Amino acid sequence: MANTSTRTLRLLSLLQTHRYWQGTELAERLGVSVRTLRRDIDRLRELGYPVEAQRGVDGGYQLAAGAALPPLVIDDEEAVALAVGLQTAAQGAVEGIAESSVRALAKVAQVMPARLRHRVEALRTMTVPAEWGGPAGAGVDPDVLTTVALACRDREQLRFVYRGADGRQTDRHVEPHRLVCLSRRWYLVAYDLTRHDWRSFRADRLTAPEGTGHRFRPRDLPAADAAEFVRAGLDNLPRPYRVEVLVDAPAPTVRERIARYCTIEEVDAGHCRIRTTTHSLDWPTMWLGTLGAEFRVIEPPELLDQIHDWGARFQRA
Repeated sequence: MANTSTRTLRLLSLLQTHRYWQGTELAERLGVSVRTLRRDIDRLRELGYPVEAQRGVDGGYQLAAGAALPPLVIDDEEAVALAVGLQTAAQGAVEGIAESSVRALAKVAQVMPARLRHRVEALRTMTVPAEWGGPAGAGVDPDVLTTVALACRDREQLRFVYRGADGRQTDRHVEPHRLVCLSRRWYLVAYDLTRHDWRSFRADRLTAPEGTGHRFRPRDLPAADAAEFVRAGLDNLPRPYRVEVLVDAPAPTVRERIARYCTIEEVDAGHCRIRTTTHSLDWPTMWLGTLGAEFRVIEPPELLDQIHDWGARFQRA
């Protein structure tokens, strides 16, 4: 006999495929007693899946109308991870699949139990996409994302602990506006009720978010949208490193690979010059390695030192 988890998946599949099953027939297909079948049905209902029952001699079970795909047996974190992954793809992270990702996200949300769909829909509708690339950001707790997204949607004041770039932690009380996914990081745009001004907060530095129960009337954001507000704030951050590199490759080829991260100038048919500013040398080191071409670092000397250090470690590996 299959274990409970495997049997549950099989039961869901049968309910979806046949639409309606007599109880005895369904129990026979699963190789269990009618009593065990009833327990399995109850378990599905506890998980939030809409299984309808019909009593009587010909009584049986069917999945409620509206579930066009087999229901998903996933927990809260998996639901959020699935939504985030599809949403990232929908923003064009992988060429050619944006439209299909949007359709898939909508379908997946429809067949989730109501409790999970409530959280995922809030995350999807309260996130503003942006088009910057960049190095992968620090991980964000899925519960943080969904709690913040729900507060944005419900216009509910939010309290949380925030760790600044200097490591100092402060208590924040805000009116949340939108989440922004930018440069592979998540940001909350909100009006800070203590500082009486708009702020953007990195979600990976945000802990213990909790709604206060107090609703608010939305204020006018001092930008065209939340993504523009976050970009403007990042543009004002100090970028201590000015990077200039000569690459032995045609400018069109290099632009195709890394144009979103820097400025590329043609030197001649087979060479180009790359310029950018950055607060970290990790990302220039990575995209230079992906070019597959010879290059010469003009500045800064720290980039050359880092490339030599990475190369030595790669050789030792």
